[in-house]
Amino acid sequence: MAEFWLIAVPLDKVSSQSLEKLKRATVKGSLGSYFRFHIPELKVGTLDVLLSVSDDLSRLDSYTEDVMRKTSQCIAELMEQSSDKFMENVLSNGVDLTTYLTKFQWDRAKYPTALALKPLTDLIFKQVAQVETEMKSRNAAYSDVKLGLRSLEEKKEGSLQTRSLTGIVKKEDLVLNSEYLTTLLVVVPRLVCVSVYWCLTQTSIRQWENTYESLSEFVVPRSSRKLLEEDDAGIFTVTLFKNAVSEFKANAKKHKFAVRDFNLEEVERQQQEMSRLSSDKKEQYGIFVRWLKVNFNEVFVAWIHIKALRVFVESVLRYGLPVSFQTLLLQPQKKQVKRLREELNSVFTHLDPITVTGKQEVSVLTPLIMISS
Repeated sequence: MAEFWLIAVPLDKVSSQSLEKLKRATVKGSLGSYFRFHIPELKVGTLDVLLSVSDDLSRLDSYTEDVMRKTSQCIAELMEQSSDKFMENVLSNGVDLTTYLTKFQWDRAKYPTALALKPLTDLIFKQVAQVETEMKSRNAAYSDVKLGLRSLEEKKEGSLQTRSLTGIVKKEDLVLNSEYLTTLLVVVPRLVCVSVYWCLTQTSIRQWENTYESLSEFVVPRSSRKLLEEDDAGIFTVTLFKNAVSEFKANAKKHKFAVRDFNLEEVERQQQEMSRLSSDKKEQYGIFVRWLKVNFNEVFVAWIHIKALRVFVESVLRYGLPVSFQTLLLQPQKKQVKRLREELNSVFTHLDPITVTGKQEVSVLTPLIMISS
């Protein structure tokens, strides 16, 4: 989204002529584009109310912009893209953000002009605050699911000596519900270093295949099955009598074979938990992204209405009553910002009560609200 300026000038003859002069200079010098920005009649109230609302709107403007940016950043992170790319493609009320802004129409259904300025400001604040609160809650819930899933996935990483065996060992690989037999899981390294200078590749796995039946006389012959082989090790099953487990473990250790502790129920529980969390993450992702897109739109619309309110209040405070001013939306060309600002200062010099004759640069006292991404 590009940079925009919202300005307001009185409807007196001199200011109207100056505004037309600004329009011509903007077009002729290719300084930017201008658009009409309509602000409806709003309830003015007292001077004290205007001053109070002016302060409230300034704070609300910053707060709403912050919530809007957090929303766009959150959605960009979820979709694994840059927030700038998201901003380029996001829509507000069915049109891109720039079109919505340049064709702005006050939404009387959301923000009734029958309300006084203070209640209207409070209404917008409550809406934006509700979005922020719900976004934090939804983001926390989604993050919990992601962290839980990531924690289980990390247990599946690392060496076969330590990692979870979820997805590697299945029921059919084991002897279950036997009174006398049990199945052990053994990690066999592929590389055995006999000394600092001499390492043997594959020897250990071949050694396992040749010797596992002799590690105990109670090993079931030809019962070993390779479940997985990786660069550094393989994992094998072996079936034997339960009363020979201690003897087998002791002899396996002498050959640098590591018997893994294994609980099938725990592995199945982790597998079920991973499936549940994966399903929850997928479901929550879709719901959360849709919610963020809808509510980014809501916050953006609120933000532009806040800009309109600020221009209205500042204009009344600057130009007095009765309400008599017109607003213009300027979009400077990127390389012409300085020249357009100089032109703006020049044509509206008469609105600056402290202008000194011959002064090269004067401050812009017309209400000017910056809108940029």
